[in-house]
Amino acid sequence: MSQPTNMSTAGLNLLKRSEGFRGFRYIDVNGNPTQGYGHKLRPGESYPILTEPQAATILLADVRIAVQAVLRLVKVPLSQGQLDALADFTFNLGAGRLAGSTLLKDLNAGGYASAGEQLLLWDHAGSVELEALRARREAEYNLWRGLPA
Repeated sequence: MSQPTNMSTAGLNLLKRSEGFRGFRYIDVNGNPTQGYGHKLRPGESYPILTEPQAATILLADVRIAVQAVLRLVKVPLSQGQLDALADFTFNLGAGRLAGSTLLKDLNAGGYASAGEQLLLWDHAGSVELEALRARREAEYNLWRGLPA
């Protein structure tokens, strides 16, 4: 089996469901101007209103960046579900969080099971456990294990 290099439809569906669609600009929980499916607006980037198809196109570009980061950081083969889970994780939290994580350390040491379980620990914003993050991490863990998200 060859190494997957793109997020699957199941992974994209999880990401879309987790992020939700907002056509108008809003400020995310970290204070970033955001629009569409969790797209962080860059300086000078502005959309009066995004349609869902426009947001889906932007999302695919954002997902490519997350997948490239995963493929750069991970040194062991991944299944499609594992790539999907890590790409969603990276889209949500950033490549820096993945790069410095025990999850990545365990994975690159061949500890697939412990790495998958590490996903479940990333369900807090500060010291507060968030139901939405818990649900997202559980869905990623299911993808990791080859189950439906």
